[in-house]
Amino acid sequence: MQIETAHIPIQEVLLNFDADVRLFIKREDMIHPFVSGNKFRKLKYNLAEANKQNQRTLLTFGGAFSNHIAAVAAAGKIHKFQTIGIIRGEELISKVETNPTLQFAVDNGMQLKFITRENYRKKTSKEFLGQLTAEFGRFYTIPEGGTNSLAVKGCAEIITETEKDFDTICCAVGTGGTIAGISKGAYAHQKVIGFPALKGDFLQEEIKPYVSTDNWTLINAYHFGGYGKVTDELIQFINTFKNQTEIPLDPIYTGKMLYGIIDLIKKGHFAKQNRILAIHTGGLQGIEGMNRKLQRKGQKTIL
Repeated sequence: MQIETAHIPIQEVLLNFDADVRLFIKREDMIHPFVSGNKFRKLKYNLAEANKQNQRTLLTFGGAFSNHIAAVAAAGKIHKFQTIGIIRGEELISKVETNPTLQFAVDNGMQLKFITRENYRKKTSKEFLGQLTAEFGRFYTIPEGGTNSLAVKGCAEIITETEKDFDTICCAVGTGGTIAGISKGAYAHQKVIGFPALKGDFLQEEIKPYVSTDNWTLINAYHFGGYGKVTDELIQFINTFKNQTEIPLDPIYTGKMLYGIIDLIKKGHFAKQNRILAIHTGGLQGIEGMNRKLQRKGQKTIL
């Protein structure tokens, strides 16, 4: 995708920290209105490979509120690929219009196929992929969340010479491709910290095949109950942060990451004079869908 990435803003977060550290955010969310943040980075070389293989159909996987599904649909429309989304769960099969993410995907030309959660767990098996080939014909497969070696190559480009003077690089973690790329792109003096949005310790092992360095670590204390889970405390933090900084955060990834970073700063986790760079990986399209869920429950919504 021919999108300008040379001048992505880096904004300092001017909050009153007692600790002698400085916090900045790289606004990768501003790369593109619909293919933003790490989704642009992950798709960049995958789309080039699909073109190289003369494939004109992209097939991928995701949940009902997936940033990845939305981004693949938008990128497919921009670059004239047919797109197919294999969606986890069948509960929205007749109610796509109630889900902003899925409706956006359809509006951008994506064909959706809803499957049971049991079948979704088989999504990487040769048998299941063979069934999809029989149904749809030839396609280029992009994994759930977009993580593969080409995605890691793209995410490594997040760190440029502009970011050389930072001591710590922080990012949210879903499938692990972003932190794997950042760890590859990081300078020798930099430490990389990932904030998983999912419960459990399994991500450590899933990331290792993509990295050859030990400059990264995961902090699992800020998932707020697991993927897609939020609390009133998290929503309040996101809203307060936006009011103070004018930087929007999504509730699945970047909101949890920034909450974690600021909590660690308050607890004295970082060395004095540490310059911390948080990567804003986008995901803002998910706010509307989350707000609909919160409204149904009578909970506070995201501004």
